[in-house]
Amino acid sequence: MSRKTKALEARRLNMISAQSMSDDQAANMPGMYPEWSKDSVDYGNAEEGQPVIVRYAGQLWHCISPHTSQESWSPGSAPSLWVACSDPAEEWPEWRQPGGAHDAYPLGAKVSHNEKHWISTVNANTWEPGVYGWEEQS
Repeated sequence: MSRKTKALEARRLNMISAQSMSDDQAANMPGMYPEWSKDSVDYGNAEEGQPVIVRYAGQLWHCISPHTSQESWSPGSAPSLWVACSDPAEEWPEWRQPGGAHDAYPLGAKVSHNEKHWISTVNANTWEPGVYGWEEQS
């Protein structure tokens, strides 16, 4: 194996390792992740060396559906393609409406909503706090 091939393989393995980190781990090393690009970049398959986590507008984002980037599909603008990584330093992050099972809240998730704190009482929770599946905290 040539030196160049070895270097490319090492880079691919580092990317796979970085892309499989938890939100807590990723938040501590945001520089490991590439900036999102609108220039026809393949996103969403770490096994093939495609970024699954990117930096955009000062935040980390998970790709939830493989795609080729285009200007109108930036993280934050395309909820069917991207979901923001949670900030582990924030105990009660603001609730956001999940798009489906891929970004639903797990059992025990903590959120803020309508100036109240809530804990999810069900797994795969896509309901709005106060409607179903959340317990208000005092």
